[in-house]
Amino acid sequence: MEIWILFGLCKLEIKSILDIIPNRYPMIERSIRDVFDELGAEILDMPGASCCPAPGVFRAFHIPTWLVIAARNISIAEELGVSPMTGCNGCYGTLRDAWYDLEHNPEEKKHVNELLAKVGREYKGTFEPKHVVQALYLDMGLDYLKDQIKYKFKDLKVAVHYGCHIVKPSDKRPWNGEYENPEFLDEIVELTGAKSVPYKDKFMCCGAGGAVRTAVKEVAADFTREKLVNMRDAGADIIINCCPFCHLQLDLGQVEVNNFYKDIIGEPFKIPVIYITQLLGVAMGIDPNRLGLIKNHELKGVSPFIPIEPFLDMVKEQLI
Repeated sequence: MEIWILFGLCKLEIKSILDIIPNRYPMIERSIRDVFDELGAEILDMPGASCCPAPGVFRAFHIPTWLVIAARNISIAEELGVSPMTGCNGCYGTLRDAWYDLEHNPEEKKHVNELLAKVGREYKGTFEPKHVVQALYLDMGLDYLKDQIKYKFKDLKVAVHYGCHIVKPSDKRPWNGEYENPEFLDEIVELTGAKSVPYKDKFMCCGAGGAVRTAVKEVAADFTREKLVNMRDAGADIIINCCPFCHLQLDLGQVEVNNFYKDIIGEPFKIPVIYITQLLGVAMGIDPNRLGLIKNHELKGVSPFIPIEPFLDMVKEQLI
């Protein structure tokens, strides 16, 4: 069963695994919920869902365990009768890859269900795991989204960051051949009147993936430094992404780059990092407070680490 849309209503299942969205970026979750609510979508929660599990960790050590945990999560959505949907590229990579692998390997599926039976669960594979961007772009469509835009930016330059898992591996992704130079996220961004600026090595990793951030933070920061230099050279006002782990690396990572590489970067980086539904929500006329764009506390060590006030100033000045 696909995500269904009827007269602007769509039934979706949202899951933010890895705990990065609900724990470190609850404002991202808030923006997803509010934007989909405005778009007429019903979002259900997945009781008892666990970590996806992380593709760069579990899968690297023990694929059978990775498959069983992923299948268990998908089975929770299946019980609710909807597709699991996530706002995280890593979670999407795990759920989508596991679903694809199990649907193409009957013996593997049988073995996974033998293990799931021990906890009273069964994976059927009837519901395709989806990304938030997939639901927006492929299920709702640009024409539908365009009709919901109330305000447009006049001169906002955006560096769009896709992240790795949303487009690769290409044989397991739904992007109609857009894998090497995709444009679907840019197209959503430009519905808001913003301009997606081309920049060098646009599809390079943010630096955090594959547990690099955990293992050698300076190496991860060097990847991020290169991306940030290219974005700044292109004149980007803000960075738009669709993954909370990329968001973390581009947000907190800017602070780390400014510390690790202060002798070679010139001016410290201070490019606001915005999740796609936060940008879309602003253009739809949703209160920035609801979208988690207003920082109303003085807590230290809490996101956003790079001030987003310059973006909010643009919202006040540019939206027409």
